[in-house]
Amino acid sequence: MTLSAGTFTRNTAIHSIALYQQHVSPRKGFSCPHRLLYGDSSCSEHIKNLLMHQSLSSALQLSAQRFRECAAAGRSLQSQLQSQQSSGCIVIPCCIPL
Repeated sequence: MTLSAGTFTRNTAIHSIALYQQHVSPRKGFSCPHRLLYGDSSCSEHIKNLLMHQSLSSALQLSAQRFRECAAAGRSLQSQLQSQQSSGCIVIPCCIPL
């Protein structure tokens, strides 16, 4: 049985996200701003689900959209913290700025 490049890439990405969720995320010291603001799934869980249920190209496009939304959620949370005069708190988005 031969896997296509897209299937291999999708399976590798899903496995990598699962490893990240199990070993890195619990130790990184901050949470997904999108999840914190909206109370839904984290970006890693959302993107893992996209990879399982969408085409690879669609999942990639929707992932970029989600990262932009997470960055906006991070800015919103940071603004809320600043307006509450919180000292020293910063919000870190799940992704690089998009």
